[in-house]
Amino acid sequence: MTLYRGMDRTALDAAYNNAAAVAGSARIVAGWEARSAKFRQGFDGKNLDLRYGAAERNRIDLFAAGKDAPLLAYIHGGYWQGRSKEIFSCLAAGPLAHGIGVAMIGYTLAPEKRLDGIVAEIHAALSFLAQSHAPIFVSGWSAGGHLTAMAMTHPAAEAGLAISGIYDLEPIRLCYLNEKLRLDVAEAQRNSPIFHSNFDKPLTVAYGGAELPELRRQSEEYARVLKRGRLAPLAGHDHFTILEELASPGGALTGMVRSLVQTR
Repeated sequence: MTLYRGMDRTALDAAYNNAAAVAGSARIVAGWEARSAKFRQGFDGKNLDLRYGAAERNRIDLFAAGKDAPLLAYIHGGYWQGRSKEIFSCLAAGPLAHGIGVAMIGYTLAPEKRLDGIVAEIHAALSFLAQSHAPIFVSGWSAGGHLTAMAMTHPAAEAGLAISGIYDLEPIRLCYLNEKLRLDVAEAQRNSPIFHSNFDKPLTVAYGGAELPELRRQSEEYARVLKRGRLAPLAGHDHFTILEELASPGGALTGMVRSLVQTR
């Protein structure tokens, strides 16, 4: 039975299964986790797990770059139902090398919270950060790329860098990922950035040239509807290796963050 763009359920599940598509993805994630644990040891613990809300995961790790420095609010991936901010701490090294602070945002995962609530938590985190930081730029990867796009309507968000994101949730509603998300038609449309692109802020949409075709298509179609969008394909990178371009001070994604900061 065809469900979406000529795909049946089996094909659609495979079209959005990034972990299965990238050999060694578990090893890559384990490497991030080890590097991040070491990275966190070099920072004052009082800036870790800052609370922005009442839920257990409503916490932020702040890696500051100094007074009045720009801040990158980073939102982790995991298809809204896995992983945590701690795994991605090592990515802060790239922006920090250029005087850009990084705030790693945690949020409640599905099925404990529906997507409406997750989006609201990201907005609450930005409101918390805005009390003491400006300007704020937003970035995120995978599900975090989607949440970055959804955060562009927040008044504190100056600009964004969405990495390997999902911008139309209809295929997510129809595939294996919805077992925990429990999206209905209305919630999927309400939280699909491609239908809510009227904000007038710069948003760079980056993805790897070796990503799954559906991920590439989503990025390309979303960038086309943005008022101030920039499409940034990174040749040779898959859904996981692309993040090395943010962890590195000389990486392409770090350069995109710097460009957003410099052109605000």
